Amino acid sequence: MNLLFCFACRKLLVLPCLFYSLTLYAQQPTLLSSPSVKPDSLLPVPVDTLPKTRPAIIDSLSYRFIGDGNFTQGNVNRSLLVLRAEITLQGPAINISTNPRFTYGKQNRLLAERDTYVDLIVDVFKKRKVYVFGLGTIERSNLRRIDWRRLAGAGIGFRLVQKERHDVSLTNAIIYESTEFEERPTLTTVRNSTRLKGRHSFLEDRMRLTHITFVQPALNDLSNLRWNTLISLEIPLNRWISMRGSFENSYESVVEATRRNNDSRITFGIAIGNKP
Repeated sequence: MNLLFCFACRKLLVLPCLFYSLTLYAQQPTLLSSPSVKPDSLLPVPVDTLPKTRPAIIDSLSYRFIGDGNFTQGNVNRSLLVLRAEITLQGPAINISTNPRFTYGKQNRLLAERDTYVDLIVDVFKKRKVYVFGLGTIERSNLRRIDWRRLAGAGIGFRLVQKERHDVSLTNAIIYESTEFEERPTLTTVRNSTRLKGRHSFLEDRMRLTHITFVQPALNDLSNLRWNTLISLEIPLNRWISMRGSFENSYESVVEATRRNNDSRITFGIAIGNKP
C-alpha cells in the first residue's frame, strides 16, 4: 500500500513540470506566425519617393486698362477717345500677350475715326537674352478706309538692356500682310518688321517713360513703307493708378486717294492695373 501511494505521488509531481514546460514552449515567438509590422505612418517619406509636380505653363498675370482722349470746342469741335488694354500671361517658357485698342473720334459731329486693332503675341523663352516669337493681328480703320487688315509672322528678339529701371528690346520678324481697302484693290505683301520697345523709370519710380516704334518696309517694294511710334509719359498716383500723356505718329505710303499718309495725335488719360 505504501509503495502504491509513493508511485502515485511521483506521477502527480511530474504533471505540473510537464505543463510548465509546454507553457514556456507556447510563449516562444515564431517568425512564421507573428503578424507583419507596419511602418510608422508618421515617419518622413524619402525625398526620391515624393511625387514630382510639373511646372505650370502659365504662373502669373499682369494687366492694364488705359483710357486716353482729347476734346476741343469752338470753330472746330473735336472729340477723340482711345481705349487700350495690355494683358500678359507669363510662364517659365512661354509668354502670351495681347494689346487690343479701340479708337473713336468725331469732328464737327461727323464720324472721323472708328478703328479696331487686336493682336496676339506668343514669346518663347523671353527671359533670355535672345528669344523667338510669333504674332498675328487683325485691324479695321475708318480713318484710313481699311475694311480689313490681317497680318501674321514670326521672328527673333534681343533683350538689349535688362535692369530694374530700364528695359529695352529689339525684334525683327518676317510677316505676311493682306489689306482690303474700301476702294483700292486688295494689297498683299511680305514685310520685314523691326520693333524697338523700351520702358524706363526715373526719380525713384515717380515718373515712367515707355516707347514703341515699328518700321515695316515691304520686301518686294521698299517704297511701300509703314511705321508707327507711340511715346507715353506716366506719373504713378499709387500702385494701381497712373496719369499719362501720349504722342502717337503713324505713316503709310499706300493709302486711299482721299486719305493722307501721315497722322499724329496727342492724348491724355489714365491707366489702371498691376502692370508697371
